[in-house]
Parts: sequence; structure tokens; C-alpha cells
Amino acid sequence: MTEKMLKFISLEKQMPTKREAESRREDFNEIYEEFKPESAAEQASRCSQCGIPFCQVHCPVQNNIPDWLNLTANGRLEEAYELSQSTNSLPEICGRICPQDRLCEGSCVIEKGFSSVTIGAVEKYITDTAWENGWVKPASPTSEKEQSVGIIGGGPGGMAAADLLRRKGYQVHVYDRYDRVGGLLVYGIPGFKLEKDVVERRAKLLEDGGVTFHMNFEVGKDATLEELRAKHDAIVIATGVYKARDIALPGSGQEGVVAALDYLTASNRKGLGDQVPAFEDGTLNADGKDVVVIGGGDTAMDCVRTAVRQGAKSVKCLYRRDRKNMPGSLRETQNAEEEGVEFVWLSAPKAFHGNGNVTAVKAIQMHLGVADATGRQVPVELEGSEYDIPADLVIKALGFDPEDIPTMFGAPELEVSRWGTIDADPITKMTNLDGVFAIGDIVRGASLVVWAIRDGRDAAVSIDEYLQQAATAKAS
Repeated sequence: MTEKMLKFISLEKQMPTKREAESRREDFNEIYEEFKPESAAEQASRCSQCGIPFCQVHCPVQNNIPDWLNLTANGRLEEAYELSQSTNSLPEICGRICPQDRLCEGSCVIEKGFSSVTIGAVEKYITDTAWENGWVKPASPTSEKEQSVGIIGGGPGGMAAADLLRRKGYQVHVYDRYDRVGGLLVYGIPGFKLEKDVVERRAKLLEDGGVTFHMNFEVGKDATLEELRAKHDAIVIATGVYKARDIALPGSGQEGVVAALDYLTASNRKGLGDQVPAFEDGTLNADGKDVVVIGGGDTAMDCVRTAVRQGAKSVKCLYRRDRKNMPGSLRETQNAEEEGVEFVWLSAPKAFHGNGNVTAVKAIQMHLGVADATGRQVPVELEGSEYDIPADLVIKALGFDPEDIPTMFGAPELEVSRWGTIDADPITKMTNLDGVFAIGDIVRGASLVVWAIRDGRDAAVSIDEYLQQAATAKAS
């Protein structure tokens, strides 16, 4: 079967066809078209089938990438899908939004000189083909267990934990404060990266498999953590982190200076057909405005590309380091530039001008000084280099911190770190409260979707062991 592999010498790397920038600026549809079957097989055949698969090593969910690339190259797509989904509860989502250039593809051994294998696009193709052919089936456990698990948070971590626990036969209940399943997959990530029907069909699959969703349910108001613990045999906290980091600068309280998640949520809700007053009145709408986005991560890329699609007059991304040190995906940066976003490197905000409504960002030029303890160069201001950037809308994309979960949940005994994240055993995911587990960003801090999926799957294994031991002890 390996005779069709190692074609990287004769075949160049290709991504699926990307829509022209002028076209994709006009809508929120995904920008990459589907691979044709022959193209997917050809790109999969470029894999070198190396002895130590660094792509797999550097994949948080340890996807068996070389094997499902081999199966794809040989036309055995159903088997490729079965292998892909055996380690990943949301493969079609990871294929779309994972920063492959920093993970699997960035670790590909043929990258130097030949360009890496197009792993993410092939993963997306495999799973989308599986959906089209009816190979994706809801959970059908061989036996039902009486024990139940309550999962707080319906984002990727909660969905992954629910998937595995339901397949093991547990009665799974997911509690989420929003009205749709998916968390940031629905409200934080724009449609041009992840169309919402992709998340909706996965949520429906979980529901068809027996997972019960309790939407618009806020723990701490509708029930305390202790009340949920009394109702279920185990609890998983998978809330994510939603508290926006801020900057205390003069003028930051003016109209037109907004948080990234508020802006993205309004846009996504509008796209889903919801009534969004703050969008309709222009507060969270970039149409016709000079927009400045502050930050250099993936959330900043989501904001600038959303502003372009809303019809902004100009869109600038202000980042205090240079392109090489930008934390966001290089692929996303390139997409943004193609769509007309201007990057203002080595610049940071000092103040926001205006008389109640922002009119400009006062910025200062930076240079990269000596490295800190992490090895990263520290940005240093260049004295006397201040300048103004016109802005009607300033979006702060500075990252996220955890909310005060112990207070919100009425559980002051729940231990947290000095950063406010929940303390949980790195292996078992158990907190200091017996039978209460925590996963994803609320433990790690703001991180990647794929790490939340990994944590959810690991927690499901630990919970299964915990509940089996509890059942054995009860029986004896």
C-alpha cells in the first residue's frame, strides 16, 4: 500500500482552491473550496511515512496522521475517517481552524525544501466526505449505565467529553449559558473560518446519540455547583475563559472602544439571524468606519477580517512586535493582507483621542529589546515617536482571562491558581473537589480548540475509571 506514498519529490504542495480576495470580502462563507477527490489523494500521497511521525507527536490529540494519509492516497476514505475520528471528537472542525502551520504541518519532516504535507485540508476533506456519505453515526453504547455526568460548558472541550462519555453508556447532561451548543466555535469564530452548520450538525449528532443539552442555563443562578454535584455522579467544568483583558489608557472608556469578543459575538449572532441591537445601531458594526484592531493573535485576525466583510473604510492591525514574533497563524495573517488589512508592526497604543466618541488612536513606535526569561524579546518604546491613527472603531483583542468561577458557581471551596484558572490534576483532570473535573481554557488559560478537545477526551477516560471504582465500591 505504501507504493503510492513519498510523492513529495514529484508533486508540489497544494491547498484547496482559495476564493479570490475580492469575492470573499463580500460574505462570511469559508474561503477554501473543497478538495477534489483526486487532489486530496495526490496531496496525501506526498507523505514520507517517516519512522518518527513528528506531525503526530506535535498534534495535541495525537492523530495517527501518516496512516490516514496513506489510506486517503489509496482511496480507502471510510477507513481513513474511522482512524481520524478515533482520536478526535471534532475532526472536521480541527481541519478548519487548527493552526496547522504551528502544529502538525509545521513539524512535517519534508517541510524543508519540499513544503509540508497539506494535513489540515486533507483532514477536512476526509470528514466532510464521511458526513456526505452517512459514515458519521451517533453514539450507540452497547450497554446503558445508570450513572450520570454533568458537563458545564458546551464548547469543544465539553462536546469532546460528552462524546466519549456517552459512547461509554453514561447519562450525559450538558449545561450552557448560551442558546446554542458550541461556545466560542459558534460565537467567537467567524463563519469564513468555520461555517456554523458544521458545528450545528455535530451538536445534533451528540443529541441524537443521547446527550441532553440544557441551554440558557447559568450555573450559580439556575443551580449552584453543589446542587449539580448532588444531581450527578461526576461533574466536568469546561467553561472556557471569557473575561477580556483590558488596557488602562487615557480615553479607553469612550464610545467606539470595544472588546473583541463583544464585537465577534454581535457579528456571529447577526449572521445566525438574531436581533442584535448593538449591531443595528452601529456600536458593534464596522460599516463605513476606520477600524483599528489592537493585538496580534488569532482573535485579532478574526476581528480585522470581520471588519473588512462588514464594509469598513479602512482596517489596521496594531501590534507591538514584528511579523516574525506574531502569535497568530501566519496563514491567517496572509489571508488578512490579501483582503486589504494593513498591519502596523512594532507599534502600541498610548491613548485614545475623542470627545466621548473615539476619533483616533495615539500610538508609539517600538523596538524589540533584550529577551526575557522566556527567550522572547521585550518590546521597548521609542521615545518621541508618537503618532495618531484615525479610528471610529477600536477593537481590543488582547486575550482572555478566567472569570471568578468559585464565586459565580457558589463554590468558594473550589481551588484556583494565582491566575484564577481552576487547579486540576494534569493527568486525571480532577479538582480538589471529589468527582469534580475541569478541562480546557479554564485550567490552561486561553489556548487552542484542539487542546480543549484533548482535555475533554482525557477527562472522559478518568471519569470512566472514577465511576467504575465508585460502582465497584458500592456493590461491595
